[in-house]
Amino acid sequence: MSSFKTIEWNAGRVRMIDQRRLPVEEVYIECETYEDVAWCIKEMVIRGAPAIGVAAAMGIALGALRCDSAEKEGFLEHMGRVSKVISETRPTAVNLFWAVKRMDALISVNKALPTPEITELLVGEAKAVCEEDVAICRRIGKNGASLIEDGMTVMTHCNAGALATAGYGTALGVIRAAIEEGKNITVIANETRPFLQGSRLTAWELDKDGIGVKLITDNMAGYVMGKGMVDAVVVGADRVASNGDVANKIGTYSLSILAKSHGIPFYVAAPMSTVDFNCPSGSAIPIEERDPREVSHIANRRIAADVEIFNPAFDVTPNENIKAIITEAGVFHKPYAASLVSQKG
Repeated sequence: MSSFKTIEWNAGRVRMIDQRRLPVEEVYIECETYEDVAWCIKEMVIRGAPAIGVAAAMGIALGALRCDSAEKEGFLEHMGRVSKVISETRPTAVNLFWAVKRMDALISVNKALPTPEITELLVGEAKAVCEEDVAICRRIGKNGASLIEDGMTVMTHCNAGALATAGYGTALGVIRAAIEEGKNITVIANETRPFLQGSRLTAWELDKDGIGVKLITDNMAGYVMGKGMVDAVVVGADRVASNGDVANKIGTYSLSILAKSHGIPFYVAAPMSTVDFNCPSGSAIPIEERDPREVSHIANRRIAADVEIFNPAFDVTPNENIKAIITEAGVFHKPYAASLVSQKG
């Protein structure tokens, strides 16, 4: 388990670490309203698909807790607005919509109850989503650890660790579980431009937890693979299509091509809630485009010429580049259209 809390329910507020401030400062933000949570998701105070899902559930619970209307009709209308605001924060990570749907279903099933009782149920459900995420990540880690051998060097991209979840992590959960089994594992973390989740977040949390990590820039990946310095690549996911195509942080697709060229196994670790069974392939996944300033500026200082900037936040890795998809339900292999769908609830 990590030595810090990514997100938690704290006396009627949602407390989360401000990931924009890492690694320089370990600062926490307390959200009192669902609007606060929505802002934190949109502005990447919290990020990572599973963590976004937890935040979404807690944001909806806050919306119920702070509702001014005592009338049932007013409460239900208010909760509809809350869900809409939360849903519109970020488009790619499917866990957000999974969490909103789960909370909305709870309201629908219990709408005959008094509003205080519905609110109590929503708060309990949000806490459960958080607790379940940690347990799920531990199962992902245990399942994935079987693929990681003693002495391996594992490359990862972006941050799919405790900071991207309620704790423990998906891709980094696999690494943590392998280390807990007594295996000697070294991590190579790609810096992950333009938001630098690898250098700011992955390197920070691994170092904080005493796990050996070496940081490289994104364009060094092919070189270190060619030098035989990488035994496996493990990444997370923001959405997995039903055919096994995977949307993850921009640069993942390029990394998968490099791994395939060098004969290095490329694994994706994600909870089943990240699998979108209504999405037939990667071409149907919406790709978020973010503020050009993320490319042109670092720490509010311009580093680029004043030209047009294209800043897609994610790319899609085709299923043929993926050796296996690791989930809490097991390790899945091609054809993913059959193996993943066999787990559809």
